Amino acid sequence: MTDSMFQPIQLGSLTLKNRIVMPPMTRSRASQPGNAANDMMAEYYAQRASAGLIVAEGTQISPMGQGYAWTPGIYSQEQIAGWKKVTDAVHAKDGAIFAQLWHVGRVTHPDNIGGEQPISSSALKAENVKVFVDNGTNEPGFVDVVEPRAMTKQDIKDVVEQYRQAALNAVEAGFDGIELHGANGYLINQFIDSEANNRDDEYGGSIENRLRFLDEVVAAVVDAIGADKVGVRVAPFTSLNGTVDKTPVETYTAAARVLNKHNVVYMHIAEVDWDDAPDTPAEFKTAVREAYQGTIIYAGRYNQEKAEQALAGGLADMVGFGRPFISNPDLPNRIKHGYPLAEHNPNTLFGGNEVGLLDYPEYQA
Repeated sequence: MTDSMFQPIQLGSLTLKNRIVMPPMTRSRASQPGNAANDMMAEYYAQRASAGLIVAEGTQISPMGQGYAWTPGIYSQEQIAGWKKVTDAVHAKDGAIFAQLWHVGRVTHPDNIGGEQPISSSALKAENVKVFVDNGTNEPGFVDVVEPRAMTKQDIKDVVEQYRQAALNAVEAGFDGIELHGANGYLINQFIDSEANNRDDEYGGSIENRLRFLDEVVAAVVDAIGADKVGVRVAPFTSLNGTVDKTPVETYTAAARVLNKHNVVYMHIAEVDWDDAPDTPAEFKTAVREAYQGTIIYAGRYNQEKAEQALAGGLADMVGFGRPFISNPDLPNRIKHGYPLAEHNPNTLFGGNEVGLLDYPEYQA
């Protein structure tokens, strides 16, 4: 039975045609110089517009927010125009698309941010983390991240304002809404997780203090574009990019309450997705459902059966399928009819051209 996945759902003022989400996935194919979205990206997302909701790949809110080579931004007029091509192409195929607003904080290298030192909640280097830079070839060149400097109060104000402006830019570019990237060890996550934040001011220490930056960013973007256009992604149990929290159930249940206070339209929870990773505790999913009244999206290692169970059990309202969407542009149709899924080629995920981006065919019965 795949009926529950194909029920429409209301998301703010949008009526989505199914419960299947294409989550954000970095593909590093923005036009250079300028890091602007382009025709190739527009075609890629349009091919996948049968998803109930597309969340586009992370797009940096400022030059300092960039973690990897060739990722798109959303702070210049050229970038807004590039994204407009994408949103127009998706809307022409009756799709819905949110922008994911991204600041990587310490998960970068000076080569990606104009020679500057990265910024973070604290002057703590992410251990054993690499990012890729443009080393003059078509292949991404991986390098170690460097130690960041701790953000001042003025830095915090400035970055909150950059998020606010990026949300306005996203709406100008035709996006149906935005998702704040608060997951996977990037800047917002670096404030939230206890082991990445050693501040001794009102942004560090207690859970309430570590959630303050998230709270302020959410308040700013909600004020700018409206709560019905704002979603937030978190990753409570991952240690991606070196961020770990000592009490994730407590911390992220509190985060759910913050998001509920602001009435954001969805909470997107990235589960650990490596092969032998532990499952997200059931009591956490129940606690989040009680703490947050909006739409809840889960993503990570979902197949059709797991997705059906999550929806039927009432703990999820929508489910994201990441890598399967790369190689199956018609994924909802394949799920609906039980068609086999194609495997993606891991060598063409980042950088390059149309190969591995646009050349995965729809299923021919």
